Amino acid sequence: MADDWLIDHEPPIRYETLLSQQGIHFDSGTTISAINTATGEIETSELDDELDFEVDAFNRSVISESFNRVICEQLAHELDPFGDEKTMIFCATDLHADMVKRLLDAAFVDVHNGDYNQTAVAKITGTSDKVDQLISRYKNERYPNIAITVDLLTTGIDVPKIAHLVFLRRVRSRILYEQMIGRATRRCDEIGKTCFRIYDPVGIYAALEAVSTMKPLVRNPNITLEQLCDELTDPDKLEASLNSPGEDADTSHADTVLSQLGQKVMQVMRKASKRAETNPALQKKLDELQYSWGVEPGQVHHHLHTLGPKQAAEFLTQHTGFLNQLAQVKALIGSERMPVISDHEDEFRVREQNYGEYARPEDYLDSFAQFIREQINESAAIKAVVNRPRDLTRSQLKEIRLMLDNKGYTEATLRSAWRHQTNQDIAASIIGHIRRAALGEAMIPFEQRVQAGLQKILSQQSWTPLQQKWLERLGKQLTHEVIIDRETINQLPAFSGGARQFDKILNNQLDSVISTINESLWEAS
Repeated sequence: MADDWLIDHEPPIRYETLLSQQGIHFDSGTTISAINTATGEIETSELDDELDFEVDAFNRSVISESFNRVICEQLAHELDPFGDEKTMIFCATDLHADMVKRLLDAAFVDVHNGDYNQTAVAKITGTSDKVDQLISRYKNERYPNIAITVDLLTTGIDVPKIAHLVFLRRVRSRILYEQMIGRATRRCDEIGKTCFRIYDPVGIYAALEAVSTMKPLVRNPNITLEQLCDELTDPDKLEASLNSPGEDADTSHADTVLSQLGQKVMQVMRKASKRAETNPALQKKLDELQYSWGVEPGQVHHHLHTLGPKQAAEFLTQHTGFLNQLAQVKALIGSERMPVISDHEDEFRVREQNYGEYARPEDYLDSFAQFIREQINESAAIKAVVNRPRDLTRSQLKEIRLMLDNKGYTEATLRSAWRHQTNQDIAASIIGHIRRAALGEAMIPFEQRVQAGLQKILSQQSWTPLQQKWLERLGKQLTHEVIIDRETINQLPAFSGGARQFDKILNNQLDSVISTINESLWEAS
């Protein structure tokens, strides 16, 4: 992102409903219905004790159609099923995805008075018919522009037009969450994508926000196998864990992590050994793993413990498919989960964006302005932005972005805060935000600045039709570029032959054109 290859997200949009605030409660003695995930049938039983669910369990341990309806109705007012921007919605299960598809279709029909094409929204999961064709259409065609998935599209799919992510499920793995976020980080100048939005009705962002990918893990039953394996196989994390004290005397934190990993693996394999007695496919998988690992699967946790952290890390690195193999075993075991069905009525309460420690966007912008004023005499890069922005270098721009990001001031968040404070959505570039904070300059869209510079160039002399065409193309392409030089032009796909060919077409005037644009970008502010 600091090098401008990827884009950032605005502060997540948090939805709160009556049920997400208060939770879902069942009294003892209540007759409840639950879904048998093995058969798909509804089973009823009487509760011996009270039963409570918080929002982190929504859509997985407890299914509330009312909660999902309220969220879909809100999303229908924010997402455009006819637009160029794509959306990805993450659900908890395949049945949940079916429900969200049905409720979202109904919400769009209501918002658009029936003028709605249901092919705009598609469920794309492992059970979808012709799933490869669906993925191809989502990636390359206008419809569907909203994809509802479970795990199929969480990693590996490349769709630059994705500009909205909706989380209707919690994940416990920071690694998986960041991979899911990564689906929307691709630049897409074709649709003017400068940032992306996260819609978070289940509080996933706040739950994972404080989890550092470089911080050693602590004992926690919610820690995933993915996190534990990453703690051991990442050289930097392993080194930090080896040098940190463990839970017991004379042990390291790495020993604690290995112990946790062994416990989780043991739980899977014990259940697998029992189920394999009546499940030939599962027994076959266990036989394959024994051949692959060189260890009886039921004893692999003992084997890892005997190896110790360093050699266990080597074992996991050597067997790169270890996690995927465990996942296959768990899938063959099947699920004993029986999600409870809730009939509790829900209602929408709050839509908000959080600016870290600042409750209001104006407080966030004031803090940013104070920080910039403090840095003018401390940072040469900030000083260049304030005094001579036309001379700003790529390395200085990267330095600025990294420094501001470290302090919580990203271009996407600044733009969001400005929009909420003024009701003006202005893509002003990070340079524009800095100069507003330091000098009080007006916020002007960067595209408008570029076009003003281009018009100045076009009026300076009589250009040939070909030259004018290339200059106008340059104006369109530079909308999302802050540093304008020959290197920028060489990276723009619209210019075949790069800066050298462009210079030839302009009769060796490209450097003069670039200089004029850079001079005029900020002079009228």
